[in-house]
Amino acid sequence: MEGARRGARHERSPGVRRLFALHEARMRFYSDGVLPGGCFFFTVQAEFDDRPGAVHDRVARAMREWQEFIQRLVTQAKELGELVEEADPAQLAYEIDALGEMTIIHSRLHDGPAALTHARRAVLQRLRALCPEPALLPED
Repeated sequence: MEGARRGARHERSPGVRRLFALHEARMRFYSDGVLPGGCFFFTVQAEFDDRPGAVHDRVARAMREWQEFIQRLVTQAKELGELVEEADPAQLAYEIDALGEMTIIHSRLHDGPAALTHARRAVLQRLRALCPEPALLPED
């Protein structure tokens, strides 16, 4: 029970652990099959990315807000000294989101659960490479 509380505390505290916890939560969402048709936002992005109108605009806004949220977490981690100063919040947010989106495709069409493992490991390795104290993150 103490370990569960400690893990929950890391998810709430700002920094690199929260950033990784966000990615972990996304991977759990996909692996649990919460939405039977897959990721709603990924599907509507593909459907409406080149169709002008209200749905396009709302989807674009939602995706921009998602990217901005991830960027804020990266910025917080940098401010805490948990990511190197050279870490670019926009770039890292893009990479984390891109790996999440690729997981959707691969987990449904190619290699199932292995996609979740690969995405988790890729984000973890990227964060550990940018973190002056890699021990803040899980081993694997």
